[in-house]
Amino acid sequence: MRIISYQNSLKANSVKKVLIYRLGCIGDTVVALPALRLVARAFPYAQRKVLTVFPNGAKVAPMDSIIGPINLVHGYYCYPMSTRDPRTLLDLLRTIRQWKPEVLVYCNASRGRLKTVRDALFFKACGIRHLIGVPWTMDLQECRRTDNPELWESEARRLLRGLATLNNGLPAGSLNWDLKLTTEERATAEKALSCWPESCRFVCASIGTKACTKDWGFERWAALFRLFSLDAPGAGLVLVGSSDEHEPSDRLSREWQGPTLNLCGQLTPRETAAVMERAVFFAGHDSGPMHLAAAAGTPCIAIFSAQNLPGEWYPFGDCHRIFYQKTHCFGCRLTNTCPHDKICIKSISIDNVLESFREFWIKYNNLQIVI
Repeated sequence: MRIISYQNSLKANSVKKVLIYRLGCIGDTVVALPALRLVARAFPYAQRKVLTVFPNGAKVAPMDSIIGPINLVHGYYCYPMSTRDPRTLLDLLRTIRQWKPEVLVYCNASRGRLKTVRDALFFKACGIRHLIGVPWTMDLQECRRTDNPELWESEARRLLRGLATLNNGLPAGSLNWDLKLTTEERATAEKALSCWPESCRFVCASIGTKACTKDWGFERWAALFRLFSLDAPGAGLVLVGSSDEHEPSDRLSREWQGPTLNLCGQLTPRETAAVMERAVFFAGHDSGPMHLAAAAGTPCIAIFSAQNLPGEWYPFGDCHRIFYQKTHCFGCRLTNTCPHDKICIKSISIDNVLESFREFWIKYNNLQIVI
């Protein structure tokens, strides 16, 4: 088993079937867009399918809800998240063997060396001869430091680096992140906003997060929205997210002094992105909606915990304002509990975020703030 260069070991035009291994939900899918486009360019005539997981809960959207209309892949094999059932895995192995892919492109988040070896053995047992992008080394498992000593490379860049054998250069630029929103999706967004007087002058926000350690806190968001909406009379607020975030978003909207619209659970992720691209800016946690907004070209004000390394999951683009406090325990990877009472994210002040709200509203909307 080794990472191969298709230029030397494969005739790309002759490859008929490629299996792409990628787990995750909205944010994971968006950051993988450049890598998926690289695979499509490398194997333009192959049937490409993704091995992923079934949705597990209201916050997790299937990959097809993000990349379906882009034509980067042609189908999916799915299995239950975190399954260890031998019969389920055996059935999956048989299904993949029956399809007979010639190439496996490993395009997954870091899972540790033991799980990586286990994954590779599984794909070899599926009869796949060529494995590309398997992160055998720790250098491929982890994001590298950048020229800026305070930042690490993005997860998107790490994925591309692992697939460097597919191309002499790593693709970059906004075209690789283009969601290619359809006319129908934009029409749905316009309809959702049509009955609302502030559809052209609004902030889009999402306060949800799957990880408790990434939650800035309802009271902080409430105070921020109350103060900013007093500064910017007439500014609108559109709240987006999953259906289980509708009620807390409803409560939060009562703090906003201008018009509000709660669209949580009412739109698909891509339709939500079509709403986001019409916003003055987006505000939210490190989350799937944040990555959707960035892919839609919308400036983001993003609240990060120090759970991950700085830069690792920052949104694509240079028009964003990131709030990240590098505490002594940064990069802890904790998701559910924090022994330090979330000191990293709780140390991000409302006043500092409020100042960014004011700055972005003027910069991207050319309207005056009343203070």
